[in-house]
Amino acid sequence: MKLATFKSAGQGKIGIVHSGDSKLFDLAAAAGRDGAAYPAFASMLTLIDGGEGALEQAAKTFDKYGKDESLSVAVTGADILAPIPEPRQMRDGMSFPLHILQAPLGQLKLAARAKNDMAELERLNAQPLGELPEVYRKQPIYYITNRFSVRGTNTTVKWPRYSQVMDYECEYGIITKNKGANISAAKAKDHIFGYTIFNDFSARDAQRIEMEGRLGPAKGKSFDGGNVMGPWIVTPDEIGDPYKLKMEVRVNGKMRSQGVSDGMLFSFEEIIAHVTKDETLMPGEFIGSGTVGNGCGLELGWYLEHGDTIELDVEKIGILKNRVERQ
Repeated sequence: MKLATFKSAGQGKIGIVHSGDSKLFDLAAAAGRDGAAYPAFASMLTLIDGGEGALEQAAKTFDKYGKDESLSVAVTGADILAPIPEPRQMRDGMSFPLHILQAPLGQLKLAARAKNDMAELERLNAQPLGELPEVYRKQPIYYITNRFSVRGTNTTVKWPRYSQVMDYECEYGIITKNKGANISAAKAKDHIFGYTIFNDFSARDAQRIEMEGRLGPAKGKSFDGGNVMGPWIVTPDEIGDPYKLKMEVRVNGKMRSQGVSDGMLFSFEEIIAHVTKDETLMPGEFIGSGTVGNGCGLELGWYLEHGDTIELDVEKIGILKNRVERQ
């Protein structure tokens, strides 16, 4: 099942994506045909909180009323929001080895360009990647980001005024379900509600400076509208193997990089097991994979420009599309 949050007549709604990702079925409106509101259909969070029974009810409602054209709207004309406009928590990881190796080198190259030090840039371009630091194999590495700065597909991301170097990051992630702590990796699948795409927009020059403080990204990642996810959530039964998904980045319609969700140092199940050590996982949280190898401009030395349109295309999920503009 594909589930979206959208606006209709100024009101937030949740719906089932159907007809080849071209239509949105209004669950609350359909439930109203039976003469009673169904509380779980009020938002994506209430649907998640409703557990398996709520999902089953959504499927039954679609089976009963899905052919009623008046209960669906076209995706192309809809105002699609982030699947969860305010997740209960947001964590983003560092799971793909190639990105982990290339990103620090990219920051050094960015610093050399800022100083116009061409000799240093030439040296860095010739430098081999080296070995993956052992800490990344010991345990999942992640940071907590701003859950209030989330936006959805087709939105314009405003370039932070304090930054001159804007970048994208091609990721995917999970939405959690079923509250729990000390969850084993073997049981963690019971806590994955579904999968979505994540574009972790980044102010690279700000990030470069603050990372010298060794505390983690702050203003390099946290600015209004910079955490973009969507276009919807896809439940695990439609994904199959989540670690074999093809991923592509396009800027202004031209392919910039391709990757596969294969090779994560730790699976989402293992990340959940680590996160929940003496810590309670809430339903409706987001956990990002981290950037796939070659999935950002920092690795390629090719950043975004004013007016660029960027698409992250992840197999079996969809396309997350945004435009960036300087303020």
